[in-house]
Amino acid sequence: MATAPLERGVPLESNVRTDVAVVGAGITGLTTAYLLARSGRNVAVIEDGPIGGGETSRTSGHLCSALDERYYMLEKMHGAQAARIAAQSHASAIHQIERIIADEQIDCDFARVDGYLFVPPHESPQQLRTEEAAARRAGLEVEWVERLPVASYDFGPALRFANQGRFHVVRYLHGLTRALARLGVQVHDARVEGIRQGRLDTSTGAKVEARDVVVATHSPVNDRVLVHTKQAAYRSYVLALPLQPDAMPDILMWDTPDPYHYARRWRDWLIVGGEDHKTGQADDFAAPFARLEQWARERFRIAGGEVLRWSGQIMEPIDGLAFIGHNPVRGDHTYVVTGDSGNGLTHGTLGAMLLTDLIAGRSNAWKAVYDPARKSLRAAAEFGRENLNVAGHYFDWLKPGDLESTRTLPRGQGAVLRRGLRKVAAYRAEDGALFEHSAVCPHLGCVVAWNAAERTWDCPCHGSRFDKYDGHPLNGPAVTPLGSPSDDGRSMPNRPPARRRRPAVPSGAATARRSMRRPQ
Repeated sequence: MATAPLERGVPLESNVRTDVAVVGAGITGLTTAYLLARSGRNVAVIEDGPIGGGETSRTSGHLCSALDERYYMLEKMHGAQAARIAAQSHASAIHQIERIIADEQIDCDFARVDGYLFVPPHESPQQLRTEEAAARRAGLEVEWVERLPVASYDFGPALRFANQGRFHVVRYLHGLTRALARLGVQVHDARVEGIRQGRLDTSTGAKVEARDVVVATHSPVNDRVLVHTKQAAYRSYVLALPLQPDAMPDILMWDTPDPYHYARRWRDWLIVGGEDHKTGQADDFAAPFARLEQWARERFRIAGGEVLRWSGQIMEPIDGLAFIGHNPVRGDHTYVVTGDSGNGLTHGTLGAMLLTDLIAGRSNAWKAVYDPARKSLRAAAEFGRENLNVAGHYFDWLKPGDLESTRTLPRGQGAVLRRGLRKVAAYRAEDGALFEHSAVCPHLGCVVAWNAAERTWDCPCHGSRFDKYDGHPLNGPAVTPLGSPSDDGRSMPNRPPARRRRPAVPSGAATARRSMRRPQ
């Protein structure tokens, strides 16, 4: 984001009627709009905030057919044919990105590179042998190597996955946005607050009507319950550290443990990430950054200078594959793309390819594998664990507040307070101004937690995230802001609020899987 500033769409001021409405202007939404427009469809894109300003701009730029969920696990869960389709579809997504870059002449640092999967010294390399065989059965080009091409540290044996990729995703989105403008597609700046039978209600009061609706919001904002019981939201942390000259070749790296790590080079920087945890469920949000920096400095020749920090959100499906296709509840003309499992850039691209076929009425061999309505008995245990975790967080209503009073709340920090039966989310800005909201997530009523790393309010149940000043949603599934501090949480969640302006923020305020999960 610092090297390619984000752009905004045009404010949505009047009603729009179109063939396809795409909700979300990340890589999924823009690629879907691009492919549909090239096929002759009229398309409108609606984005609440900067283009790519959701999770796409927070990724680390890995383009992989080596997936976070091991291929031997996909075979076990879904069968060998599904594993082959997963490999084929992700490889096709990299090819699609490469083709779009060439067709639209997008300058975004794209290159084909090798990727290496390795185990730490305390783990057995046998799982690499198992994965090697499964990846070969899935049709991937994979090779056993005794050492990674990094002189500063011996990472041990690894699997080399050929023909992977990397790029600068924000610059790629800039190119897609220019291409959409040439094709007559407008990106509208508004928040979608309701989707009903092809009609979208927005925060500006304008309506969007379309025959088909694509919900490309990372976490679907049109479905309140069903899809969200089949996936969980995780935060993954990323650092960028300056490298010494020739300290690392241009490769991708991923390890296998829990917590996991991933790394790549961008120019003279090392980008390293991992240390994930469920969204809204951490005791110390600064600890993952400290662990990542220690891990990196022990293995790479790091130069002095600035260290950049950020985090991204990952939707983890219970059975290892994304949910792409018709919305499972009354979704004949509504489509969703979610469950990226740390491979969001390729999942978003292959999702756009699949949905373009479905909307055009063409057959696609990937449809059944990614069907959002699918059921997997082999994932029943994971389904139970994740939803039991969610249920446990409703007991947060019974807990005392983080502080007894806002008088002791430091500047630049937030805390949840108890006031009788109410839970209040309070943030004190750097200039001393106090911002208070209901601490109840408007999606399904969980109590939010303060994320000290990103300075946001995060829901520990389904991953909704909210702005610290005006409480507007930064991540779905919530589509409405946090309520007033007098709200007791018993009102209906996700109700459309009265039209109102966002309060002003302080002067100078920043607007700024277990296995190998990484924000791709």
